[in-house]
Amino acid sequence: MQIVETLNKELLIGNREKNKSCSLDPEIYREMALSYSRVENSVAVLSDMQANKSYVYFSETAAELGINSDENPKLIDSIWEEDILKRIDPDDKLKKYVHELRFFKMLEAIDFKDRAKFSVLSKLKMRDRNGCYRFVQHRMFYFYSPDNLKLRFALCLYNIALDHSQHQSSEFLIINSAKGEVVAEDRLTYENVLSAREMEILKYIGEGLTSKEIAEILSISINTVSRHRQNILEKLKVKNSVKAFSDSYRK
Repeated sequence: MQIVETLNKELLIGNREKNKSCSLDPEIYREMALSYSRVENSVAVLSDMQANKSYVYFSETAAELGINSDENPKLIDSIWEEDILKRIDPDDKLKKYVHELRFFKMLEAIDFKDRAKFSVLSKLKMRDRNGCYRFVQHRMFYFYSPDNLKLRFALCLYNIALDHSQHQSSEFLIINSAKGEVVAEDRLTYENVLSAREMEILKYIGEGLTSKEIAEILSISINTVSRHRQNILEKLKVKNSVKAFSDSYRK
């Protein structure tokens, strides 16, 4: 998925600069993740951007979601917790990635001392142990090194949401915890502008698929895909379809 490659470039490569060490103690952040998993019954994932690995802490919530492991914590050689991510609704997972990239870009653009005020708060659909989708609350916090000002740790917390009404929709928010304010909200806002087929094609564009690949998935001709892409550009008044996809996640 193209968005994952972009996130890897942004989150990982920037932390591999030589002669710029990070004095943050990993043990302190591992203890923090463990505490969240015990006190809040969260599935807590601490990702180390410098080492490209993650620690996953399990709780009763993990059992409800069908995420099991003989190890606790479980060490994985990646910043992506695939056992959890594969259970997220595909559309919500794509939105989650885009939202996280937006969060990273926002923090990189503000003063270092203000970054700790902000976090991600999302509600997304995830399959439980019975294979049924349930709403899960996802929170994410970034921790930057005071030495090189680079992102060092990301802490993701997953809890089963209280409200599971089918009338509810997924939410992707960036909040200022210090002020208790929503500073950004990501929703697809083009449903009233684009047809269902155009929305479908726009989603595949966001995943990095070519026109040929989209045509094969939807069992339509490449010419039809090209026509839809052109219609999307005209309706949304943007210069290219990648920008159209990015814009569709802005408030």
